[in-house]
Amino acid sequence: MYKEIIVNVTEEETRVAVLEDKQLVEILIERSQSQRLVGNIYKGRVENVLPGMQAAFVNIGLEKNAFLYVEDAIPQRTDHPHGVGPNIMDVLKKGQEIIVQIIKEPIGSKGPRITTHITLPGRYLVLMPNVDYIGISRRIEDEKERERLKEIAARVKPEGMGVIVRTVAEGMDEDEIEHDMQVLNKLWQKIDYKSKRGSVPNQLHRDLELVQRILRDVFSEDVDRLTVDSRDTYEKVNELLDIIDPKLKIKVAYEERDNIFEDYGIETELHRALKRRVWLKCGAYLVIDQAEALTVIDVNTGKYVGNTNLEDTVLKTNLDACVEIARQVRLRNIGGIIIIDFIDMMEEEHRQQVIQALEEEIKKDKTKGNVLGFTQLGLIEMTRKKVRPSLNEIMQKSCPYCEGRGKVLSEETVAINLKNEIYQLAKRTTADTIMVEANPLVAAKLIGTGGTVLKELEKVIGKNLFIRGYDNYHIEEVVVKPLYDQQEVVTIPVQSGQTIEVQVEETHVSNNKDGIARLNGYILDIEGAGTLVGKTVLVEIVKVFRTYAKARLVE
Repeated sequence: MYKEIIVNVTEEETRVAVLEDKQLVEILIERSQSQRLVGNIYKGRVENVLPGMQAAFVNIGLEKNAFLYVEDAIPQRTDHPHGVGPNIMDVLKKGQEIIVQIIKEPIGSKGPRITTHITLPGRYLVLMPNVDYIGISRRIEDEKERERLKEIAARVKPEGMGVIVRTVAEGMDEDEIEHDMQVLNKLWQKIDYKSKRGSVPNQLHRDLELVQRILRDVFSEDVDRLTVDSRDTYEKVNELLDIIDPKLKIKVAYEERDNIFEDYGIETELHRALKRRVWLKCGAYLVIDQAEALTVIDVNTGKYVGNTNLEDTVLKTNLDACVEIARQVRLRNIGGIIIIDFIDMMEEEHRQQVIQALEEEIKKDKTKGNVLGFTQLGLIEMTRKKVRPSLNEIMQKSCPYCEGRGKVLSEETVAINLKNEIYQLAKRTTADTIMVEANPLVAAKLIGTGGTVLKELEKVIGKNLFIRGYDNYHIEEVVVKPLYDQQEVVTIPVQSGQTIEVQVEETHVSNNKDGIARLNGYILDIEGAGTLVGKTVLVEIVKVFRTYAKARLVE
């Protein structure tokens, strides 16, 4: 199997695509405005202990308190007498200070989930400072190699600490594994030292950024090629590989492209991964419906009619569906309970074939999943660990037009896509000016506070940009066109000395004493209105610029 990794780096986001035999199987997105939290370690304070839920809420310095379940609060590998679990009241007290690690991102209205079972992943090992234990990755199947690695782990691990040997350690020398252990031990000593000082709550450790995690967790000997479209990131990757594994540097390539995801067909696959219906090559299709903790996948024969008998047609459709279901689950990063409604099969042998095929495909996924078999209603039930938000939670938001019953692209996603359209048009047109028409929320993203984003865009493309915001435009509706007649240029909607009523939408990004209002995407910076968000106020325009105006409150 040919496996490659494509890394796309822009100012707003970093995207990593994993392809197997030229087919997209996994996508990871990290945006500059929404930092990943899983893996971060904090010293926090217990705010509430809830015996009815056998859990506690811990203040770790984030917007929402973190959730700590009793099983994540007690020492690992603890046997309970008579099978009775501990009571949360015996484990934690209100006001107690504890060291915790985030194991699940905050999703929706829920805060992050945390544990006291700290783990520090390295290239070959995972260090567990609080438990004396040795584990070997289940993906290493050779018993002699498992025993060899277990003996090495016993020699290199610090006394009283635990370690898990990762799959990538298979076949590695003891020196390389020992060096990885030394790095992890030094990191833990630094975290432990920091935990004894400073205020509470306090962040003690932040996990690596996306590209660094990919090099640590995904990029190994079984990957044939890693392609990067950013010169700066390419150089950083090679610097890191000098430390991690210099032999892999030969597999790293730099390709300067306008849109590497478009050229590799990844952009198209991304758009398909947000759709409800997925077509199979045979003509059948899947329907995927995601809820917060439950996903339902329905298999339909569609255009596929087979060429033998009904039972064979059904079996062929279901086996093809197994491959695509496993791919879509990885690609969309679907977690929780997954119910699959395959086409009904009469023969038990066929049902077992489908289960075995699904289990084989699920093994390719690094995220833990279990196929539990058929229910009494003939549905297959499976689970997959949910650690980070799914693809649609990252790229979409609840639709304001249908009160959350559907999904639309977020203004951030639309603005990022729109910038790419502007870059492409700027290369093709001879016009000195480009006109952009969009929803005011998207227009505001393109303009930026004080016109900073707009100025940078104009500098990059070497042309003038005029951006119009229209309230009647759908959030995804945009028009980008060259402008040859300057009389079409948008007029500024306000003038100095004018008094108007506006609604304060948000506080100023860099000065929270001021408030921001918008007129069709045109920004009003209102002095002293930072505490009036959501209110309609009377303002006087003080000074007018091309993309924004200064205003003051009229009492």
